[in-house]
Amino acid sequence: MDLTLFYRFGVALFIGMLVGLQREYVSEETSQRSHGMFAGVRTFALMSLAGCVAAFIADILSNPWVFIGLVIPMGGLIIAAYYITSTNGDMGMTTEVAAVVTILSGALCYWDQLALAVAIGVITTALLSFKLELHGFAALLTREDIVATLKFAIITAIILPVLPNDSFGPPPFDVLNPYKVWLMVVLISGISFLGYVLIKLVGERQGIGLTGLLGGLVSSTAVTLSFSQRSQTENQLAKPFALAIIVAWTVMFARVLIEVMVTNLPLLSVVWLPITAAGAAGLLYGIYLYFAPRGDDVRDMAVSNPFELGPAITFGLLYGVILLAARTAQIYFGDTGIYVSSILSGLADVDAITLSMAELSRSGNLELSTAARAIVLATMSNTVVKGGIIMAGGAIALKKALLPGFLLILVTGVVLALLI
Repeated sequence: MDLTLFYRFGVALFIGMLVGLQREYVSEETSQRSHGMFAGVRTFALMSLAGCVAAFIADILSNPWVFIGLVIPMGGLIIAAYYITSTNGDMGMTTEVAAVVTILSGALCYWDQLALAVAIGVITTALLSFKLELHGFAALLTREDIVATLKFAIITAIILPVLPNDSFGPPPFDVLNPYKVWLMVVLISGISFLGYVLIKLVGERQGIGLTGLLGGLVSSTAVTLSFSQRSQTENQLAKPFALAIIVAWTVMFARVLIEVMVTNLPLLSVVWLPITAAGAAGLLYGIYLYFAPRGDDVRDMAVSNPFELGPAITFGLLYGVILLAARTAQIYFGDTGIYVSSILSGLADVDAITLSMAELSRSGNLELSTAARAIVLATMSNTVVKGGIIMAGGAIALKKALLPGFLLILVTGVVLALLI
């Protein structure tokens, strides 16, 4: 006998038991067994095996209709079970739909789609297990969140695939590729969107460091501005505010590394040391602030959904302009032009210049060391801007608490940038 066949049926059995165990655990917890449970660990295991057997028989007979004929009666049983449970007042269809997915996952196992089948089984079990968390998350959503999510889906699944994946023309316009420009918009929007979702999941009062961490995923500049303004009226919370700001700044360096890793992995081997060192400097100072005597924890920081079509389009245009300007500066002024444009771009946005340098070096238009130095200079320029926000709008106590960390990050990044 073919051992591979037994392996496929074994995986189908595992998937059915995994989903069934979760359903049986929930029924025990909610005392549903006394009212009659639709399916438990044995039934789900048999359903998955039935799907695998149906696919096996259909393959032997070389007739796909055999598979459909064998699966339909199982679907009838599921419909009958739903009718009985719904007449008893339980209108939910979660378990019944999970049964259908389990049957089809068993069929996927026979068709040698084992990785996909296991992934579907695990995701199904997770969705069943996280009922309370998902319902709680849905309760926190607003209409604006739903609309923003739909907009993000539009730019990702509709706009991106139809854009031409070609450059415009000769240098310096050869760096302008509509598909790649919009792909960067999706990347940055996705990172910010992830940070916002995490804030929604864990709440906004889960600690100072976590506030800075998740807020930094959305916008480290926004975190800096928010806490800088609040320090004027809540002076006693200067050190907690400084901690949240330092953590958000540190996240910015992590964002840069992630963006470089995704877009140009060879560049990461050059730029990682100065960026990591600057981030580590911020992290060490954040640890100092965490253990230093401080006031009470911060209150909720108002965080709105970061995704809107307007800012996304603006970022795409900014990225394209910076890409073109950097390429032009490199052609006519050499590396000096690159560094100047990076510093000026970093005053407004780090993500755009980082992705621009990564793209230029990936396409061979820029040396890796030059691109890495430009990225570090841009991050330092952006750090100076955020430091300026603190110096201009923060309370004196916040300035005193944050100044050593600000200087430590700045000196570390600039010195290591010169050594690249």
